Amino acid sequence: MNFRAQTIVPLAIGLLVLGAQALAAESAAPASKTAGQGVTADQGAAKTVEDKIRSLAPGAKTIAVSETPIAGILQVQINSDIVYVSADSRYLLQGQIMDLDSRVNITDQAKSSIRKELLQDLKPEDEITFAPKDPKYNLLVFTDLDCAYCRKLHSQIDEYNKEGIAIHYLAFPRAGIGSASYDKFVSVWCADDQKTALTLAKKGEDPKPLKCPNPIADQYQLGRELGVTGTPALVTSSGSLIPGYMPPAQLRQRLDAMSAAP
Repeated sequence: MNFRAQTIVPLAIGLLVLGAQALAAESAAPASKTAGQGVTADQGAAKTVEDKIRSLAPGAKTIAVSETPIAGILQVQINSDIVYVSADSRYLLQGQIMDLDSRVNITDQAKSSIRKELLQDLKPEDEITFAPKDPKYNLLVFTDLDCAYCRKLHSQIDEYNKEGIAIHYLAFPRAGIGSASYDKFVSVWCADDQKTALTLAKKGEDPKPLKCPNPIADQYQLGRELGVTGTPALVTSSGSLIPGYMPPAQLRQRLDAMSAAP
């Protein structure tokens, strides 16, 4: 069963809030903290919800239940996904919770924490890095060698570096493991000069076919766990996901704003 949370439109936000109000249970303890900050749900309700979700997703490695700021609605982490379930364990909601007063995306906060945890064992030597001397920001960029916007991003790599942004590339061949794009990335990884090989591949030149021990498959699987569905996908050091291409100056502004946010 696929619990992948979907991107919602404003109407869906309204439906989520109205649904949460209708489902609020009198026995649910009011939440005093934001979801994803260690809040523990009522043990009885949490156990019931966990058992229900586990019956629907018996293969899930991680199922964690916590409160949300909405009475009667619990947050459930299923592996690296986030869904919401009514405290009576009857209704499951997919979407995002946005605090309209603080303008904080509570769902994205929770997902950022999950992504950060998934990335903690990533080794710098498994990245292909283009960085200025003293970067202000370090971004992990899941990239495909053939996608147009990945190539556009890389064609401006010097500009990103001038903006104080270090780009740490990870492989995400969109066609999947074993595809021609995958084999091409393996060849880039196995080249004596990875940065030159990657740059040439981004320009459309096929790298010399090479094979060696490599992290390409692991990086592709990691990207899927993090919620990457397209390329380029940018992940900040705090675990926030920025999907898609963004020009250098605009990206710097975005990162400055994210850094300044509470």
